[in-house]
Amino acid sequence: MTKVAVFGTGSWGTTFAMILAEAGNQVTLWGRRRELTEAIDREHVNADYLPGVTLPETLRATSDPARALDGADFVVLAVPSQLLRPNLVAWREHIPPDAVLVSLMKGVELGTTKRMSEVIREVAEVPEERVAVVSGPNLAKELAHRQPAATVVACTDLSVAERLQAACHLPPWFRPYTNTDVVGVELGGAVKNVIALAVGVSAGMGMGDNVSAMLITRGLAEISRLGAALGADPHTFAGLAGMGDLVATCTSPLSRNRTFGENLGRGMTLQEVIAATKQTAEGVKSCESVLELARKHDVEMPITEVVVGVVHDGMSPQEAGMLLMSRSPKPERYGV
Repeated sequence: MTKVAVFGTGSWGTTFAMILAEAGNQVTLWGRRRELTEAIDREHVNADYLPGVTLPETLRATSDPARALDGADFVVLAVPSQLLRPNLVAWREHIPPDAVLVSLMKGVELGTTKRMSEVIREVAEVPEERVAVVSGPNLAKELAHRQPAATVVACTDLSVAERLQAACHLPPWFRPYTNTDVVGVELGGAVKNVIALAVGVSAGMGMGDNVSAMLITRGLAEISRLGAALGADPHTFAGLAGMGDLVATCTSPLSRNRTFGENLGRGMTLQEVIAATKQTAEGVKSCESVLELARKHDVEMPITEVVVGVVHDGMSPQEAGMLLMSRSPKPERYGV
């Protein structure tokens, strides 16, 4: 039986642990709060993040990282992206020497502009073939209620991706596809959160579907340009980890980033929105590192620029809209 450690008791970490357990793996879920992990272990419910959802009885939970990691074949990381590095430093001595490290995180690290797989490789000192990523249109609350969805599992070593695919394939409602384009899959997952903030802001201002469609489409162009500069496969952005994840995150009321943006568009201050948000909206911090990464590679990302302006620099949503619409359009080889 495959042993899996899942680090992170938020809605996505808990949901993925549930999927893995229902698929027949031996799964231990780690969380920093002992009272929460004990409640999950005892009552099979994560009342803080997935109230009303019954978790498999085979799913165990602990606040002891060494216990969670003991004998693990896969180590799944589902903590906020900006907290990955310090946490992984604390956990790395307990990671089994042959374990595959799997990122569920969708962000770019502040200060280094590293993708999560790059942070994992650096901190855990593992080769790229031992690092996999999972990304796609995976709204946790829908999955927690066993609604059908598909995702992408990516690793530069296809055989590792296929092992992970087998571990989390749960017919008839959860279908993973494999990919070797780790760069493209990660960028799609990280940058779509930034675009979702922009779509949310426009919706909060009362803008219609034309604006949303424009931002989603032009947002995909930004993701694709950055991906091209970093060597990603352009086909990735037409699939689940690109357009699929972008559409779900930009349009669903379950999307934390879209909801965060909506509240900003309605006139709430950044601090008011943060106080009202129970879970991490990754795009809020990653927008700065995504923009820094784009500038390093001389890639234009105007939507990302105005999101940074609104979220971090005091720009009003109205000013952001004017800046976007007043830019001179440039011809593009593959259309608009």
